[in-house]
Amino acid sequence: MSCFDEKVLSSEKIYEGKIVNLRVDTVVFPDGRTGTREVVEISEAVAVVPLTDKEELLLVRQYRHPVGKTLLEIPAGKLEPGEDPLDCARRELLEETGYEAGSMTRLFSFFSTPGFTPEELHLFMAGGLVLKEQNLDEDEFIDVVKVPLSRALEMVWNGEICDAKSVIGILAAGSLKK
Repeated sequence: MSCFDEKVLSSEKIYEGKIVNLRVDTVVFPDGRTGTREVVEISEAVAVVPLTDKEELLLVRQYRHPVGKTLLEIPAGKLEPGEDPLDCARRELLEETGYEAGSMTRLFSFFSTPGFTPEELHLFMAGGLVLKEQNLDEDEFIDVVKVPLSRALEMVWNGEICDAKSVIGILAAGSLKK
């Protein structure tokens, strides 16, 4: 424990949904006062940086309702209960892009937004890509777009690619390919 830790006195689930739950925790702060913390519960997830032999990224274009925009992103998805992150990364890559990876390397894991959720994302790099068949969920509408890694890096820096997992994944790929 550190001197910054908070002790949970009680926890109340106030919403239970298909993808997220919301709970309010009553906590004791390091200085002894009490307060509340709102926590969005969501399953762990994976994100994949699929890089072709020509150093092109396979990105997915899809509408994101919470931000009201169509975004260009790296493939990603949530882990099923008990699922291994590597298996999930392979599954999500195939489902969303139609490509199977000949190699899949774990890069690192990170918290998406630790101020309100414990969601952890596991980032993978995929290579040796072979086109198979896309298998989207019934509520997914996705276009697959090939973008040279150098162009994707530019798109991060000029704000065209702006979701956290994609920014992190693309910058990691750019760093590894130097």
